[in-house]
Amino acid sequence: MTAKKSLKLFLILLLSYALLVILFESSLGYFQPENTSTLQISTLDDQGNLSPRIVVRIESADKLYVAANHWPRAWYSEALANPSVQVLSELEEGRYLAVPVEGAEHERVDAENSLGLMFRILTGFPPRYFLRLESVD
Repeated sequence: MTAKKSLKLFLILLLSYALLVILFESSLGYFQPENTSTLQISTLDDQGNLSPRIVVRIESADKLYVAANHWPRAWYSEALANPSVQVLSELEEGRYLAVPVEGAEHERVDAENSLGLMFRILTGFPPRYFLRLESVD
């Protein structure tokens, strides 16, 4: 196979993979399941409007966390800009302070709640960030 054909094949595979990730991420946003393992977090967008998002609820060391596991993560940026968020689920409801998690705490929560390889492949290997939700009610 010539170098030109190899490059063309590589680019086709790369584009196909990117389209697969976009399709998977889009379908998750549209068909996002809601159950006892999820919660709705509402952040304030740039215009001051509440912006709700369904995310997976994570517990570690008797604390509540959520994770940004996908490339679309406007809600995470909004929570960093304005950490006062609203949470609604079958298990909790109220106002919370979203605290970014770093260092040893991040490593612990990530290790306790690791993502499978197939999920990482389908989401395009995004970096993973956690927020600890501290109740203010």
